[in-house]
Amino acid sequence: MRIDLHTHSDASDGTCAPSELIAIAAAADLDVIALTDHDTTAGWAEAGAALRPGMTLVPGAELSCVARNASGRRTSIHLLAYLFDPAEPRLAAERARLRDSRLHRAERIVERLAADRIGVTWEHVRLLAAGGTVGRPHIARALVESGFAESVDDAFGRYLYDGGPYHVPKLDLDAEAAVRAVRAAGGVPVFAHPRARRRGPVVDDDVIVTLAGAGLAGLEIDHLDHGPDDRLQLRAMAAELGLIVTGSSDFHGSNKTTPIGACLTAPEEYEALVAQATGPVKPLQG
Repeated sequence: MRIDLHTHSDASDGTCAPSELIAIAAAADLDVIALTDHDTTAGWAEAGAALRPGMTLVPGAELSCVARNASGRRTSIHLLAYLFDPAEPRLAAERARLRDSRLHRAERIVERLAADRIGVTWEHVRLLAAGGTVGRPHIARALVESGFAESVDDAFGRYLYDGGPYHVPKLDLDAEAAVRAVRAAGGVPVFAHPRARRRGPVVDDDVIVTLAGAGLAGLEIDHLDHGPDDRLQLRAMAAELGLIVTGSSDFHGSNKTTPIGACLTAPEEYEALVAQATGPVKPLQG
């Protein structure tokens, strides 16, 4: 089985409609695909309806969190939440709060760019978001289309990097609380790309240990942002802590160059993940 447990549609910051994402997954001979848009479940129904015979969809989401190490240092991390009940009040409220924060953050970034005569309009950004959760990738695409950057990566490197003149901090959930909230909603929490060093600071090992104690189910280890040494070290930690090991592409369509299915999850790890779900949401069959 070919299993990719981390992809995005245009319901958040991907460029493909959920149904198009399923078609791309089918063309890549994927048997199982997880849809994990940022803070939203808006793409679940369309993706499920587009499934081809024999394919499986794992409904999920990616949550923005902040973790603190033993010394109190804060690090932004992402948590993949699989098979949670979208109607569970606590987690639904937190996701709504994150989406609202993303919207206002993006507006402020556009305002700062405009103040420096970098001609990106809010209307253009919202058009690119196509009604989904607005994020920095939409601003990056607007910068490219307006001639202020050569690519999405170039836009981030010039204008949208953390700590830059146009940076606006985003709202994050406390990571331990988010793990517990996902579990309370019947879902399965997995730490997304925990050693993605090129994105910024990464957490110390003690944070992973603490999250495992709070109910973390797994680590996304096979990811193109992880080097061989980090993958080996994370596998050792997963074995020690009894955590599931996943692999994923983190596919975003044309916003990133990584192809769907670039990294995969072993069937036995996928089965272990599904077995931990305790709510009403199950994988959808084509």
